[in-house]
Amino acid sequence: MLAFSLKVSHHSHLFRSPQLFLQVPFNATITAHAYSPEATGVVDQFRRFLANGVPPNQYTLPGVLAACGAEGKRVVGLQVHALAVRAGLDKNSFVRSALVTMYSKCSDLATAKHVLDFTGPDDSVSWNALIVSCSRGGFYADALYLFVKMHHKALPLDEFTYPSALNSAAYLCREDTGRALHSLLLRSGFEGYAYVGNALVDMYAKCGKLHAARQLFDKMPHRDVVAWTSLLTSARHVSDEAALDLFLEMLASGMDLDAFLMAGVLSSCAGVTVLELGRQLHATSVKRGFDSFLSVGNALVSTYAKAGCIDDARLVFDLIPSRDAISWTALIVGFAQNGRGPESVRIYNDMIRAGSKPDYVTFIGLLFACSHAGLVEVGRAHFESMEPVHRIAPGPEHCACMIDLLGRSGELEEAVRLLNQMRFEPDATVWKALLSACRVHLNGGFALALAERTAGILFNLAPNDAVPYVLLSNIYSKLRRWNDVARIRALMKARGVSKEPGCSWIEAGGVVHVFHVDDHGHPRTAEIYAKVEEMMGKIRETGYLVETGNMLHDVGEDGKEIGLAYHSEKLAVAFGLVSLPRGAVIRVFKNLRVCGDCHTALKLVAKVYGRRVVLRDANCFHHMEEGACSCGDYW
Repeated sequence: MLAFSLKVSHHSHLFRSPQLFLQVPFNATITAHAYSPEATGVVDQFRRFLANGVPPNQYTLPGVLAACGAEGKRVVGLQVHALAVRAGLDKNSFVRSALVTMYSKCSDLATAKHVLDFTGPDDSVSWNALIVSCSRGGFYADALYLFVKMHHKALPLDEFTYPSALNSAAYLCREDTGRALHSLLLRSGFEGYAYVGNALVDMYAKCGKLHAARQLFDKMPHRDVVAWTSLLTSARHVSDEAALDLFLEMLASGMDLDAFLMAGVLSSCAGVTVLELGRQLHATSVKRGFDSFLSVGNALVSTYAKAGCIDDARLVFDLIPSRDAISWTALIVGFAQNGRGPESVRIYNDMIRAGSKPDYVTFIGLLFACSHAGLVEVGRAHFESMEPVHRIAPGPEHCACMIDLLGRSGELEEAVRLLNQMRFEPDATVWKALLSACRVHLNGGFALALAERTAGILFNLAPNDAVPYVLLSNIYSKLRRWNDVARIRALMKARGVSKEPGCSWIEAGGVVHVFHVDDHGHPRTAEIYAKVEEMMGKIRETGYLVETGNMLHDVGEDGKEIGLAYHSEKLAVAFGLVSLPRGAVIRVFKNLRVCGDCHTALKLVAKVYGRRVVLRDANCFHHMEEGACSCGDYW
């Protein structure tokens, strides 16, 4: 009884003030909801809190401010700030930190900095909150400026300060700043902290110093999945192959996967079109429940679309529970690249009806789809809607798509007018689109004169880019102006410009096999060349004639036919015929555009062998079956 009396006596002020008695449960309720994944309803609860006459304290306001920041309710946050000032709580370090974070999340950095400068004494918690918020919000230069200012104030820098500064240096590719931060934290003794170590690895890798990142990674005493993810994700800035090699090394080490890492690995599979590994990872994602994560679902859509399995991409998309603009865009671009432009347009219309907002990349995919399907009026309408309807200013990529669309349809003069009306200086992408359009429509002197003028501009704008030289050579070759072809080749040689060698590759038995033109380096070369001879013989029986106009040299017709027969894509398809099971899809990838002769020949190969051939060149996919191609011979 005495203990109970003492307890009652000690807390007797709670019974004298019922409002104060309610403060604890109200605070607990607000805190629980404010920091949950769905921080909704907290402001309404806080209003009820005040309506009951319960005064807020330093434990109440941070939760309310966190909810305002999460929901972007800056006006409500201002009112809570005013209440904090009236209650004298704005100088409390927890409240001050919450104010800084709230304003930062509402993209009001000026007020957040004002809170730091004018509210109470300096403390590391508030400064860290602002630096973290700037870094997470994409204000990387501001984060680094605040870090320097914090350091000059001699405030303690800790394991929460350094990662945000390092991440900001990484995204700005400021290796010099990153090295300075590394030196500083070495003197401070924070290198061994997990978060700091991961941020260091990430910084060096994003700055292109993968070797330095790997050295740091190898020295880490404890490598968790976050450390592996930092290195693997950053390795993608070097190459997708490097990222996949690291992934296999991680699996060999016994480290487990998480959803974030799975999304990154799938993106690398999409980058190098490794379909079988992508399918295995998809199965793992389903078993582990990772496929319910939006980032994994989006990566799976891209993986299947970039491997030419667009129907599988659609199935994955339909299973994503809550889609964002990235989901829709991945599918729109996928259908466009797989020669199904009208479906891309329909998906875009579904996206708008679903209330999802298109972004800059969405319109690149949409206009690409219109260009490759010959949808001139549809493409023109969507291009003209970008700024007035969606507040997206057309960029060089959009203009290049439109010029390509107009050029393919023979509207070269309108393409030139569009180029002249652009509000920015045309870059090489735009000029190359115009030059490519001239190559398609050489039905008059205007196209040739325009091509020569455009090529001249590109020779000055991008003197080391082989593409304009090759395009102009193609134009002269189609016109059989061999002296001009020789002149362009001599110009390339004099300027030290080299054309990227063409190659094609195909995956079989978990191994990627690469072929070059007239390649004799494969262990099964004899079988492959025998199959090529068989292929060419069978399609000749169907009426195939070699399109010798695709050769860029003035050689005899026999020499042209032999040269075209051993293009890399024909060798890859022949390998597929001798190595893949009967009925399996033959999927070939090429780094350059497929030539007209190979396109015609492989359509007929698909027909005479009763196989489906999927060829992805540098521009789009070609799904060939029964002698027809998904591109409609319009690529």
